[in-house]
Amino acid sequence: MVYQFNHLHQLFMWEKIQQVWKIKDIRNKILFVVGALVIFRLVAHIPIPGVNLANLRQFLAGNQIFGLLDVFSGGTMSNFSIVMLGVGPYITSSIIFQLLAMIVPKLEELSKEGESGQQRINSYTRLLAVPLAFVQSYAMIKILNRPGLPIITDLTFFRLVTIMMTITAGTMFLMWIGELISEKKVGNGISLLIFAGIVSSFPGAIRNFFLNYNSADFYIFVLFAVLAVLTVVGVVFINEGQRNIPVNYAKQMRGTHMYGGNSTHLPLRVNMSGVIPIIFAISLMVFPSLIAQFFIQAQTAWIASAAAGTIALFQNQLFYGVVYFLLVFGFTYFYTSVIFHPQKMAENLQKQGGFIPGIRPGLETEKYLGQTMNRINLTGALFLGVIAILPLLVQYFMGTTNLAIGGTSLLIVVSVAIEISKQISSQLTMHAYDNV
Repeated sequence: MVYQFNHLHQLFMWEKIQQVWKIKDIRNKILFVVGALVIFRLVAHIPIPGVNLANLRQFLAGNQIFGLLDVFSGGTMSNFSIVMLGVGPYITSSIIFQLLAMIVPKLEELSKEGESGQQRINSYTRLLAVPLAFVQSYAMIKILNRPGLPIITDLTFFRLVTIMMTITAGTMFLMWIGELISEKKVGNGISLLIFAGIVSSFPGAIRNFFLNYNSADFYIFVLFAVLAVLTVVGVVFINEGQRNIPVNYAKQMRGTHMYGGNSTHLPLRVNMSGVIPIIFAISLMVFPSLIAQFFIQAQTAWIASAAAGTIALFQNQLFYGVVYFLLVFGFTYFYTSVIFHPQKMAENLQKQGGFIPGIRPGLETEKYLGQTMNRINLTGALFLGVIAILPLLVQYFMGTTNLAIGGTSLLIVVSVAIEISKQISSQLTMHAYDNV
């Protein structure tokens, strides 16, 4: 029976792939996205001249935060590529505007104006990403060019400005590619770029494992493989999990016809915020160390001492893990509150004649939806927090750093893959309806 089910599932998947390939419009979109990602990976291997890559990779290997950024950028930092910052400045800009939308009345009004308002906010986000990329590129160059760490050689003022402009242009180029990908509706462009960067690091990780393989560690390898599979299963389970709130619609007489009277459900997702909280948390985790690295060579003793203390604090595994977990946990609730509005949902249900059984329409429904979402969100926030610090937990309990279950990487890869699958399926469905 199981064999028959698997066989039918494989036939269904193969039939879907054939449908995608036969439909010219969808096929062209997918080929365009693949081509854009190939361009991204090619650009990621174009280094800026005059950089000691061996010293740079040694620095990244010994620095937890910058090493994590290198993984997410797909090695663009370790190559000192022209796109070494990836889409980080754009993500930081997005965080800033999402926070401002909650405290600045004009931005809050724009966010409520629908698509037109969102387009204006997106324009502001792009504009802010330019100076952010310029400043971050300067900070990175100064960090990598401090005494005792000869990474960038012959750094004149003209060369400094040239490198900063090149890196900023690279970030804008990636942002443009991301928006072009998003327009094809085969996944979110920024997420796909991060996805491509993570996936591109897998072959290198596998190669390093086999190079450092020791038969005595075989049982550890098996355990890591089991944990990886369980992590993927958990990601899919939580990502697709939802609570269905029953909704009934009252019968209404319009003329001689009766409408309504049917029942449906309102789905509340367990992980409504996706991977955004982790990306936000990583962006914030980088800033203290980034600023501290910038002031490590300050002439004032107490500033240099504070900078050194900050760097040492964030290198501490326990402190890093706790702060990372709390940031992911807090951002999960924050981002859910940004995108989930129980008041609007309660108003829409009341206008459409819908009600939750046993709950009065209006304010009571709003409170019920808010409380239910908070309880569901607790599971999602805990899950994302554990996934984020999973490599630290595995390294602590296993006592090895040769292998690490990149929970965040797996979460992003699986989430993006699910999103791509859903968007392609929806396009297939729309194509089928158009041909009816």
